[in-house]
Amino acid sequence: MIVKPKVRGFICTTSHPTGCKENVRQQIEYVKSQPKTNGPKKVLVIGASMGYGLASRISAAYSCGASTIGIIFDKPGSGNRTGSSGWYNTAAFEEFAHADGLYAKTINGDAYSQEIKDETIALIKKDLGKVDMVIYSLAAPRRKDKDGTLYSSVLKTVGEPYTNKTIDLRTNEVHDITVEPATDEEVFNTVKVMGGEDWKDWITALKNADAIEPDAITVAYSYIGPVLTHPMYRDGSIGKAKDHLFKTAKEITEEFNGIRAYLSVNKALVTQSSAAIPIVPLYISILYKVMKAKGCHEGCIEQMYRLFNQKLFGEKPVLDAEGRIRLDDLELQDDIQEEVTKLWSDISTEKIAECADIDGYWEEFYKLFGFKVTGVDYDAETDVEVKIDSID
Repeated sequence: MIVKPKVRGFICTTSHPTGCKENVRQQIEYVKSQPKTNGPKKVLVIGASMGYGLASRISAAYSCGASTIGIIFDKPGSGNRTGSSGWYNTAAFEEFAHADGLYAKTINGDAYSQEIKDETIALIKKDLGKVDMVIYSLAAPRRKDKDGTLYSSVLKTVGEPYTNKTIDLRTNEVHDITVEPATDEEVFNTVKVMGGEDWKDWITALKNADAIEPDAITVAYSYIGPVLTHPMYRDGSIGKAKDHLFKTAKEITEEFNGIRAYLSVNKALVTQSSAAIPIVPLYISILYKVMKAKGCHEGCIEQMYRLFNQKLFGEKPVLDAEGRIRLDDLELQDDIQEEVTKLWSDISTEKIAECADIDGYWEEFYKLFGFKVTGVDYDAETDVEVKIDSID
């Protein structure tokens, strides 16, 4: 069938198999073109199908030569319905990895569940013995707890309402928005979904099963951003979850003697998650314009390669005063933020092209789903029923 993008809100309901494959290939080629990294050799990536998780898996495999097991929660294509982009990304990664002689297997299911933890541990024990790195990159909107309780996260402020500019992604119109504060229950639920509880559960399960090396490294991802977005992110409900994630990193390091847990604070990028946060997409489109003009823009794959090659696996990890890895160092440079702030004050619907890289924002958005990838004929028919080799 011929697959075209169908966008609803901040989600594209179709994905292009060939576009996803080409996008993965380009990321792999980028890492292949960079110096190798003396890093981990047996890596578990929890949340491996898109964005930072996928880029982490590619970096581990192609910069470090690592065997990788990925956990995804995606749907295959069937009939005239396309699969999720994460499904196609994973199928492509496995195909390329196997062709290049790299071990790569994938488990599809709810990473929060004990069933998937047990299945993953069994695969590790069978094929790898133990893993020496665990990447935790889940960005789910909800979580079912062990007792069956379903928790849902919210993207709200905490304490007071917050009013600022935002962009309507359907029309590219700039307007003011007021975001109401989360209730205590909503904050609690958001921490349950996006905090560090499940990360620690994974490390505990791996340790108890003797499926993780005693000196392993584990990394989870976070974002801080500039003062402009703090009420919506750092100081909002999601920020409370990220605070818990950082606290969990310290707990894992303290409680599992020898295992080192790090929080990597990454740059603002177009992802399914960030597209849903009020105010943030407008900030990202301005940030892209400024960083591209200054020649320091990075996407997921550049960020994750730098994490492995420059921040984690040199002579010693490069950390800030609080013990965090900072991949947002370029984003938060004074000259970058001064220019972003100036453009933010000037931006309006009429000045959107002048003040922001809205075309670049949309290009990255569509690429998440395999569209607008260079080198792909989108008028050609493509088979939407793609198999992942390691999944029955």
